[in-house]
Amino acid sequence: MMKKTILAILMLYASILSAQQFKLEIVVTGFKNDKGNAFIGLYNTKESFMKEGFKSATTIVKNKITYAVFNDLPKGVYAVSLIHDENSNGKLETNFFGIPKEGFGISNDAKGFMGPPKYEDAKFELTSDKRISIKIQ
Repeated sequence: MMKKTILAILMLYASILSAQQFKLEIVVTGFKNDKGNAFIGLYNTKESFMKEGFKSATTIVKNKITYAVFNDLPKGVYAVSLIHDENSNGKLETNFFGIPKEGFGISNDAKGFMGPPKYEDAKFELTSDKRISIKIQ
């Protein structure tokens, strides 16, 4: 009987730990102006990175800064990307060579070489409430 009670308590404790949810706060700085909106995407897989966000937010830019908060996130590995949609057309403007004309940012301030940043450079682990900072490129 004692073994069953201990096992039940351990299973309950494990389920409580696995059900923990965390908050991710994102602070983005370095905008060149307050025009338009910022679109922030949160990704939880390499395959979805900069394609299909796990969660997303549209924020306003004020005083060249924006903030986003994602609540109730499970423990895991995530990456963030964002664009500053200055002209409010819903997409990142690029030049003839595909180089962005509007601001963008990636978690860990990851930078790409001859293309977008890699998920491996942008990912971070969420194991407790966390606040990250991103600087617009």
